Amino acid sequence: QVQLVESGGGLVQAGESLQLSCAASVNINSINTMGWYRQALGAQRELVAVITSGGKPNYADSTKGRFTIFSDNAKNTVYLQMSSLKPEDTAVYYCYAKRYYGMGSSDYWGQGTQVTVAS
Repeated sequence: QVQLVESGGGLVQAGESLQLSCAASVNINSINTMGWYRQALGAQRELVAVITSGGKPNYADSTKGRFTIFSDNAKNTVYLQMSSLKPEDTAVYYCYAKRYYGMGSSDYWGQGTQVTVAS
């Protein structure tokens, strides 16, 4: 089992920055992919950014160039640095982890943290 605990959400003005943190209960070297998804009110959950255990990031087109995902393996934590925030970035942000076990895999989710960007 993997527990994920997010922190760092809040209310900011458009153009400002915010950093989210996701602390895992296990050594993140044992997790194949970690990252962030978000869900705005009335919308489906969508990819924000993920990073593999090898350090390769993948961003949604809407966040590329504005958001940066990185990890601190010593702290078992993945971060999302968000810059030039827009009102359309307003959503609940969920930390995500995928772990492979032999022929299968399991997905894990955090409880979510609210990010609100005021115009």
